Amino acid sequence: MSEELLPIVDKPKTIREALLNKRMVICIFTGFSSGLPLYLVYQLVPAWLRNFGLDLSTIGLFGLLSMTYTFKFLWSPLMDRYTFPFLGRRRGWMLVTQVPLVFLMAIFGMFSPIEDLEVIMVIVALIAFFSGSQDIVIDAYRRELLPDDELGTGNSFFTNAYKLSSLVPGSLALILADIVPWSVVHLVVASFMVVGIITTLFIPENNEVKNAPATIKEAVIEPFREFFTRGDSWKSGATILLFIFFYKLGDNMATALETPFYLDMGFSNTEIGTIAKASKLWSAVVGTFIGGILMVKLGINKCLWLFGLVQITSIFGYYLLAEAGYSILMLVIAVSLEYLGVGLGAVGLIAFMARSTVTEFTATQLALLTSLAAVPRVLATATSGFVIEAVGYSQFFLICMLLAIPGMLLLFKVAPWNQK
Repeated sequence: MSEELLPIVDKPKTIREALLNKRMVICIFTGFSSGLPLYLVYQLVPAWLRNFGLDLSTIGLFGLLSMTYTFKFLWSPLMDRYTFPFLGRRRGWMLVTQVPLVFLMAIFGMFSPIEDLEVIMVIVALIAFFSGSQDIVIDAYRRELLPDDELGTGNSFFTNAYKLSSLVPGSLALILADIVPWSVVHLVVASFMVVGIITTLFIPENNEVKNAPATIKEAVIEPFREFFTRGDSWKSGATILLFIFFYKLGDNMATALETPFYLDMGFSNTEIGTIAKASKLWSAVVGTFIGGILMVKLGINKCLWLFGLVQITSIFGYYLLAEAGYSILMLVIAVSLEYLGVGLGAVGLIAFMARSTVTEFTATQLALLTSLAAVPRVLATATSGFVIEAVGYSQFFLICMLLAIPGMLLLFKVAPWNQK
């Protein structure tokens, strides 16, 4: 591929130019490669273990092994500091994380959940580690690849491919499990990871960044020093962190226990698995796609305001569903509205986080910001049940709408409407 892929290009003049370029193709294939191992951990492994009769408490403990994704910023400085003698600064790290993933995902089939549970736990932990590491370098590569006016579009393509990769371990694998042995299922899923390796081999390496850290000490300290010394004081960096924490807190709370909510409204497992899940997936895909297009025309700042308002409004659909109770039509409307807001908010926040980094320390700063963005989801899952039991579903969703307001107020500081 030619140097037209690099971020030193003219700004796209039209939506067509922003959508139809090779940088978007790269975002699609790297998004698929990034999402596949995560959904294997969250969707395929629990189903596999349950098929062998393991109890839910044991399966739930596997969720702790995915904490790697939350702490990936701890080793991200290594990816800013060191370069392998092949493929370049970013592509070399991509290959080093992807090859072990193919191997680890394939060897699942060699072990039995009944007899080799400890070995399987180690494999899952390693997959989470290499998957989180792949996310670090792919996020950094994407930020360095995309010019600022393509951050929204590129991240929307990336996010959609990320979500659609869930169809391999979450749908295809489960269908195959009724036809062929689990050992074959794991090999099939692992084979899709080859997409990432092929992509890595054929995409161009970004131009080498000037002033990259020369020592590991510099790679660890400088990203944080730079982030917290912008503007007049440390308050600028702290305000950005607060915004990232609060911007999606409301919809994180609203969706944290959505499956139990649907069940309590009287919907069957089949209705949830078909109607709710389908509405959820495609609404999120449409939301991220629309969000990317809007950011081409309006810019990141204005879109953060608009998407934030949609997020607040869409939560009201869950309030109406709680009031209505069992209603298929209301379920479709509520879920579609909510995940339209989720998709818009996600692509806006990802673009904002990418814009908030500097090229010398992209991997470390993005890993820090994306790790922080995952914290509200963890807190929401841990606390939502207590709130629901105390006030009921209807009042809970109104509280979720209120929790979205602090993030909107912080936009006055981090993304003023008319700031270019």
